[in-house]
Amino acid sequence: MTKISYNDLSSTAPINLMVFAGAFNWPVWVAQDRGLFARDGLTVNVTETPGSVVQWTSLAEGRSDIVITLMDNVVAYREGQGEAPVTVPDAIAVMASDALLMPALMTQPDIKSYDDLRGQTLSVDAALTGLALILYALLEKGGLKPGDYQIVRTGGVLGRFEGLKRHEFAGALFNTPFSTQLEELGYRSLDTAASVMQHYQGHVVATRAGWAQENSRALQGFLRALSDAIDWLYDPTNKADAFAIFRDHMPASDDKAAGIAYSVLFDPKAGFARNGAVDIGGIAKVLELRSKFGQPAKRLGQPSRYFDPSYLETALRGSR
Repeated sequence: MTKISYNDLSSTAPINLMVFAGAFNWPVWVAQDRGLFARDGLTVNVTETPGSVVQWTSLAEGRSDIVITLMDNVVAYREGQGEAPVTVPDAIAVMASDALLMPALMTQPDIKSYDDLRGQTLSVDAALTGLALILYALLEKGGLKPGDYQIVRTGGVLGRFEGLKRHEFAGALFNTPFSTQLEELGYRSLDTAASVMQHYQGHVVATRAGWAQENSRALQGFLRALSDAIDWLYDPTNKADAFAIFRDHMPASDDKAAGIAYSVLFDPKAGFARNGAVDIGGIAKVLELRSKFGQPAKRLGQPSRYFDPSYLETALRGSR
């Protein structure tokens, strides 16, 4: 296949990218601030979403071109099992966006066991998608049935983080660095997703297959820039500059918060996947949970139905 040079990507239309707030956007910030998107002739407009409903409604209506989202959302909204009343029948993941993160079930300090969660309220972004399904699996493992607890929709991770501190609910799932910050504040890590799974594909870069086909060169440039940003972040000689970028985009954070996030997200063994490699076994686990807890119940396809590696493969074969 013919290699793509950066000049081939000039004069593309702006890409509208919607993301959740958080440190896992670090590669996006690097690609912006160090000109990696611009190098490929791309203008990327980044919008933070308050939750998955807004994000997937935006993608379905064409207001967003690319999203960074949980793999479960890709399956749910392709299969008509999403929280929002929209379907994206050609939704596909095209690249892994972050590491295999095992979220922790963080609770109020007085919650010492699953039994203490009986009659309590737990928070999720959306009740039918995403981390909610992991939460249901954990609660089931802990001996709780759906009627034993209440679920409240609070939105994205920042809403859950602040809501837990305001004692609005008993617990919720959090990835690092939020879980680490909560532990430092005295909240309890009751359990982690690792107790119910060994593989799980978390965040991915996703889009609509139709948009990808019509804008293949721009998508390839976007994926190449993101992959190069991840490589740059893994280089220890860039850490000082990386922390400066982190502080610019998360002004309420300091070098300690950046250090915690960096140690998790760019751990050589468990951090961001190099070259955007997707964990097929992790997608299979997503499908297993969705087959069990998804509504309306339906038969799902194989992992390959929801992931198209061709754009990333072509991008990584291009000129660097």
